[in-house]
Amino acid sequence: MNAIMMIGREPLTLLFTLGAMFWISWKLTIFVLIFLPVSGFLISRLGKTIKNISGDIFALEGNLLSRIEETLGGIKIIKNFTAEVFFKSKFKEQSEEINYKNNVIGARMAMAGPLSEFLGVFTISILFVYGGTLVLLEETLTGGAFITYMGLAYQILTPAKAMAKASHAIQGGNAASERVRFILDAPNPLIDAEGAKVITGFEREIKFNNVSFKYENEYVLKDFSLTVPKGKTVALVGESGSGKSTLANLITRFYDVNEGSITFDGLDIRNVTTKSLRSQMGIVAQDSILFNDTIANNISLGVDNASEKDIIHAAKISNAHNFISEFDKGYQSNVGDGGSSLSGGQRQRVAIARAVLKNPPIMILDEATSALDTESEKVVQDALENMMANKTSIVIAHRLSTVKNADLIVVMKKGSIVEKGTHQELIAKGGMYTKLVSLQSLDILN
Repeated sequence: MNAIMMIGREPLTLLFTLGAMFWISWKLTIFVLIFLPVSGFLISRLGKTIKNISGDIFALEGNLLSRIEETLGGIKIIKNFTAEVFFKSKFKEQSEEINYKNNVIGARMAMAGPLSEFLGVFTISILFVYGGTLVLLEETLTGGAFITYMGLAYQILTPAKAMAKASHAIQGGNAASERVRFILDAPNPLIDAEGAKVITGFEREIKFNNVSFKYENEYVLKDFSLTVPKGKTVALVGESGSGKSTLANLITRFYDVNEGSITFDGLDIRNVTTKSLRSQMGIVAQDSILFNDTIANNISLGVDNASEKDIIHAAKISNAHNFISEFDKGYQSNVGDGGSSLSGGQRQRVAIARAVLKNPPIMILDEATSALDTESEKVVQDALENMMANKTSIVIAHRLSTVKNADLIVVMKKGSIVEKGTHQELIAKGGMYTKLVSLQSLDILN
């Protein structure tokens, strides 16, 4: 704010003073204007240094805060592997670099005042010599006019120094502003197309038409085609890196396909609004994300004015009501940071209850039980089957026992379909699916 006030006030003072100086002696004023660009150049170089170093400091502080958060989050692993010294040294190294650059900035800022004072005094000294020549030798300027002129010249120094200080403050602020704008002004590559349609329901099918997709250089999916009819459960299985989770990201439009198309009831999903598309889908992922809030608020996430009755009904379907009722505050109990007060199975059931309450026609389950023990898996699997009743489901799974009853099992490898069919049909083929089943030593061959 001080800089803004100076920018509004000081240039006017400078302008009017220079006008008066021109009126008294244009020769002396031109002489002054020869020195001003030199002073401005030196001060601007100082300001540029401040801006560059300020930008480095903001970036380093961001990295340091990120490392602190990462270290505190993984404190158990650090202690188990006795890596405290390594992380301390990293912290010390980064903080010392920040401290050094802060000292450099301090030195540059401290130098700004004396530099502008020196340049001002130097300019005044030159004026005395040249002005004295005009008064005593050339006699083109009277003594009184010269004294008045020197008073005006001194008046110029004050706004010039103030503007120099404001410039340095602005340079530091610009460095911070650029770092913030880098995030706030980042272009969104997935904006809705002009005239995008709003979908209000799911009637027929989701279709992948010769879809190819790559995150960077290598294709994760290549010429992938699949139809998911309404009311059916389609399971995607295969080795890690085969593109299963990528399909979930594409259908919810977190990414756009590079080639081909994905249609929702015949409409290309790039031609419908992202909000209306995602409102038709519920996702239960392997990592159940809970927020540091009550269980009730976590279940009702995204659902406006959800009643207590609806929340309890959703919790019962997800087999979560019993353990929630055991808490002293029931549904008003806080789950802690990231759901830390709940076990893995409990967090997953709360996440399922959230999807049940949303009640979308399409469910996407991305490794929803892979991180659970056998007992928790059984409870969560029952909850998932309750939730999936009469819904269209896309199930991504490594544990093949969870997809045995799917209407269609799609076996993927390196972004392509190698087999598809029901459990019995794939077992009869004796192909890759049978191999995956035998590797897991699952007693589901018959």
